[in-house]
Amino acid sequence: MRATSASFVTLAFLLSGIPAAQSASPQDMDPNMPGMKMGDMPGTPGEKPAAKKAKPKKPAPAAPPQHDTMPGMAMPQADQPAPPHNEMPGHNDMPGNDTRPADKSSQEMSHDMPGMDMSVTGHVMPMHGLLGLYDMSREASGTSWQPQAAPHSAVHMMVDDWMVMLHGRVSGIADWQSGPRGGDQVFSASMAMAMATKDLTNGDTLGVKAMLSGDAFMGRRGYPLLLASGETADGSSPLVDRQHPHDLFMELAASYSHPLSEADSLFLYAGYPGEPALGPSAYMHRISASDNPMTPIAHHWLDSSHVTFGVVTAGLVHEDWKLEVSQFTGREPDQFRFDFDTARFDSTSVRLSYNPSPNWSLQVSHGWLKSPEQLEPDVDERRFTASATYFRHLELGDIAATLAFGNKHLSDGSDENAVLLEGEVRPDEYWTLFARGEHIESRELVPGGAIRGAGEFSLGAIHDWRLAEHWKAGLGGLYAFDFAPSSSTVAYGGAPHGAMAFVRLVAE
Repeated sequence: MRATSASFVTLAFLLSGIPAAQSASPQDMDPNMPGMKMGDMPGTPGEKPAAKKAKPKKPAPAAPPQHDTMPGMAMPQADQPAPPHNEMPGHNDMPGNDTRPADKSSQEMSHDMPGMDMSVTGHVMPMHGLLGLYDMSREASGTSWQPQAAPHSAVHMMVDDWMVMLHGRVSGIADWQSGPRGGDQVFSASMAMAMATKDLTNGDTLGVKAMLSGDAFMGRRGYPLLLASGETADGSSPLVDRQHPHDLFMELAASYSHPLSEADSLFLYAGYPGEPALGPSAYMHRISASDNPMTPIAHHWLDSSHVTFGVVTAGLVHEDWKLEVSQFTGREPDQFRFDFDTARFDSTSVRLSYNPSPNWSLQVSHGWLKSPEQLEPDVDERRFTASATYFRHLELGDIAATLAFGNKHLSDGSDENAVLLEGEVRPDEYWTLFARGEHIESRELVPGGAIRGAGEFSLGAIHDWRLAEHWKAGLGGLYAFDFAPSSSTVAYGGAPHGAMAFVRLVAE
């Protein structure tokens, strides 16, 4: 294997030192006060009927020490009746929490109070979202949303009054692409992510994110992938039929949200690098694509701006709606994958997101990108995207799917479209099946700049083994059928196709 993942090794080192008392998944966390049983409180289920004759009053015991709680959320005192489970403050008023039956994944994320959880240390963990008072399971890459019913797998812990979540994966991949424009290569792809949130005394929420990738160590030319295009490996020629590596620093960002009510909030997000409000969630975080190791060939029509060196986003959340505007750097990252590119803040995007139910997440977005391509500095781009992502837990397993459309209108008058449909099925905790179909219109695949259509259909499977509470290893493979444009100068050969075999290690 050509490279190792320094970022993932760092994550593994951190996880190996987490004390058992501070590392717990949301399912393992006790929703009640440590040392206090709800049934022992007067007025709660399990209380014995009061005697008919009054007994002499005993001296009142000393009040129990107060535990840290979320601002504005007071735990009932020992001499007061505790409200029933379905009358906890804000239970039915919290956005995304209604009388509809909750999916299993949502039930696993919440306990007595929606959006709230209790760690084993006795501190209240803020389990609401970074940008509002909805469940955190709605969060995806940058400021994008996914279906709220989707799982939010991560290692959770409390560090003082910060809730910290860690997640990472590293894959060893053997790649083979057919024909004169293909190739074969063994490489490693990886990412490690850390997120921390803190609820302030005034009710506001502060969040920070960091995401690193070991892809930069595979070399500037990335790996073979028929029909892929976008960016450059050497600063002078397009990178075609190869997928570029990600930068070492994929996201270093902070967010601040201020609730106007239980249904409304304002937020501000800034990243260097970060992700503007443009397109669906980045494919490595998308619930319908996160287990597929192959980059979509429609990536540069939909979500290529997820690594942007300089972005500021302001937005408004109203119940299940989110409207946001970004000012960001339009230029794609250059071929130097270990540095920080110049922040220009010369481009703008706007995105409207809507989660009509816990199972759906919809978005439409439009961006005005200034000089996105290094090799065509005088060409600007207007990009439009629309997508729908679905997730549901069924008795037969979990299913996830995304349908997305992207359009690039260039300042030279040309238009290029892309359509993507992908999905995953997880019948149990060991097996994952995935598939993807795409069609793109590109002027980079055939010499001369003519816009030509191309497509790809791929399918694959993974089998995972649970190694420990927060660790799993997997073995998988995929096969891709390519529908390439014909060319009299550089041909793809008959029936182009590709395949990948891979192993992975995941911390969650």
